Amino acid sequence: QVQLVESGGGLVQTGGSLRLSCAASGRTFSSYGMGWFRRAPGKDREFVASITGSGGIRYNTDSVKGRFTISRDNAKNTVYLQMNSLKPEDTAVYYCAASQFGTSTSAALYFYWGQGTQVTVSS
Repeated sequence: QVQLVESGGGLVQTGGSLRLSCAASGRTFSSYGMGWFRRAPGKDREFVASITGSGGIRYNTDSVKGRFTISRDNAKNTVYLQMNSLKPEDTAVYYCAASQFGTSTSAALYFYWGQGTQVTVSS
């Protein structure tokens, strides 16, 4: 069982930055693939980024194109999403998720989900 708690969301102006954190419970965090997803109002859930236990990284390059950086600290059981140069279209609820089977751009691979944190980017 893994419990995930996101934090760090908020209201920011266009061009600003936020750093999301996702704290995980459990003693085997380093073995889990972690992902960040988001859901904007009226849209489907969208893959943002993922990172394997050993640090292999994948991004939704169309959406984030070098603006976002995912990282993890296995000693702190935490995964991060640094978001720079934020745009109004980044407004969404951001969710972190954990998978025992590596990482994927598909939400179906992730069994554990956090409650989400709201990110709002004003124009």
